[in-house]
Amino acid sequence: MSTEEVNDKKENQRENLEELHEETEGSRTIQPWTKQLTLRGVIVSILIGSIYSVIVMKLNLTTGLVPNLNVSAALLAFVFIRIWTKVVQKAGFMSKPFTRQENTMIQTCAVACYSIAVGGGFASYLLGLDRKIYELSGVETEGNSAYAVKEPGFGWMTGFLFVVCFVGLFVLIPLRKIMIVDLKLTYPSGLATAVLINGFHSQGDKTTKKQMHGFLKYFSASFLWGFFQWFFSGTDGCGFKQFPTLGLQAWKQTFFFDFSLTYVGAGMICSHQVNLSLLFGAVLSYGLMWPLINRLKGDWFSEDLQESSMKSLYGYKVFVPVAIILGDGLYNFLKILCFTFINIHGRLKNKNRNTADEDDRKKTTEGLKQNEVFLRESIPMWIGFVGYVILSIISIIVIPIMFPQLKWYYVIVAYILAPALAFCNAYGAGLTDINMAYNYGKVALFVLAALTGKEKGVVAGLAGCGLIKSVVSVACILMQDFKTAHYTLTSPRAMLLSQAIGTAIGCVTAPLSFFLFYKAFDVGNPNGEFKAPFALIYRNMAILGVQGFSALPKHCLQLCYGFFAFAVAVNLVRDFSPRRIGNWMPLPMAMAPPFLVGAYFAIDMCLGTLIVFVWQKLNTKKAELMVPAVASGLICGEGLWILPASILALAKIQPPICMKFLPS
Repeated sequence: MSTEEVNDKKENQRENLEELHEETEGSRTIQPWTKQLTLRGVIVSILIGSIYSVIVMKLNLTTGLVPNLNVSAALLAFVFIRIWTKVVQKAGFMSKPFTRQENTMIQTCAVACYSIAVGGGFASYLLGLDRKIYELSGVETEGNSAYAVKEPGFGWMTGFLFVVCFVGLFVLIPLRKIMIVDLKLTYPSGLATAVLINGFHSQGDKTTKKQMHGFLKYFSASFLWGFFQWFFSGTDGCGFKQFPTLGLQAWKQTFFFDFSLTYVGAGMICSHQVNLSLLFGAVLSYGLMWPLINRLKGDWFSEDLQESSMKSLYGYKVFVPVAIILGDGLYNFLKILCFTFINIHGRLKNKNRNTADEDDRKKTTEGLKQNEVFLRESIPMWIGFVGYVILSIISIIVIPIMFPQLKWYYVIVAYILAPALAFCNAYGAGLTDINMAYNYGKVALFVLAALTGKEKGVVAGLAGCGLIKSVVSVACILMQDFKTAHYTLTSPRAMLLSQAIGTAIGCVTAPLSFFLFYKAFDVGNPNGEFKAPFALIYRNMAILGVQGFSALPKHCLQLCYGFFAFAVAVNLVRDFSPRRIGNWMPLPMAMAPPFLVGAYFAIDMCLGTLIVFVWQKLNTKKAELMVPAVASGLICGEGLWILPASILALAKIQPPICMKFLPS
């Protein structure tokens, strides 16, 4: 080992000891909750939340697949505040110390903000009411009523989000102590974020600088690459996004690398299993099924039908992924419900026998400290009850005015059932880390669509889906954040306020992000970049609920039965077979998007997973440190380029060159 390496090692050890000493001292004197939420923290949260709202909106409107960006948000919060602190200090001012509690606040607020863009329905149930999606679903399709259309509008969308999202913040507040302290639910995502934040504040300054430089370097490269690509994308079908990297025949079946660094970064964050499942779905659909079914044109469906007709090949592309999603969703829904009730029964049985939990006997000093801080600044129970009742009443009045098809008595029933559904979902997520809010929403969609009837069923189903999904999802995210707060010694009061601020900001930034794309690009075009596949899927789910199986093209029902059974069977094999077999089973929910969207983004994401795999083989320690920073830089750089690209599109400024490839 050289002298320089020895000196670096000693310097790192000294920095680590200093940081650890500072953290230990800071833990003894934790600031009150009013000082954990800072002005600079709120400003940075708005900045991160707004950037990520644009990024996830792009991902939602192109493929509908959004990776978990919580770790990336925590890293960005740390990087931004470190830069802020250094700038202030160089200007000659004193800067307030950056604590893990403030980091947690920023991460929570930012995630709450962009979560509205992810799950607010802009690419699914709300956009499913758009006239273009109505036309794509087939004007002649029975059950697809011409009255079931509501054009996107900033006013009603923002109002709907404020009404339904804030209810979820209050529904589980009375059960906060029971779920986090008494039941000790793990909430793996919340715990992982907390461990990461604690790690940021205990590692040496040299490690932090490496992550900051890595993020900024790849952010700059990604942004400049997005800018460079723009010059060659003169019209539709032009540019690097249509580069036939695997040949023109493969390009026709959507098998090509489209040079999207956003999806390469997303692939670096997602697990290998998710990325390989996407590729498997792409090969199965666009590599095998669709070319074979297309040869049956004239037999299975008329040759005279337009490509966008739901009775042509396009109908199979829509309904087969619906069957996969429903099969996977139903299996996981029942599995987690059973798992939840068995676990609760076991806990009650042990409690009745007065058997003490081993963890209680071996509580560490740190565990006692976490419980003390978490319970010391408790949230009064009446806030949860009063908040839920008042906001539910407002919702019962407002939602039927926005959507006359959804009657007020259905909304009352929904809010009576919501606390029980939210508890089941939050408890299941605490055990398995799976937020099943979309599946609860789909159940509501089918029930309401069937009950309301042909003329009003589609709107009632889609709006009801959004209502239930929003309440259940927000409650689950808040409980995950409480777990992060518990582990980072952050006040629950500050956490709730931070979540509320983030939700309020998100209810404004999410619609703004959506209209940035909706006004500048051709959203919903099945042949364009922004296909919004889940908007079409959700509308057709509602049509199925209204009309039944008569909405399906020829032989599509048999295919749907097969893929529904396939999704259930794959899950059964993964859960009940030995791990060496189960680990090779694809994830049906990840397989579904390529059936409608195509293979190109799956290839991008598999490139990301290949980079991580090779990096881990070459240098595991460096990969663990740098992968989140590099992936975040790639996602944010090209994602941020969307802002100037949208402005140029709105100003009718076209790229000067069209790069296109044709057979010789």
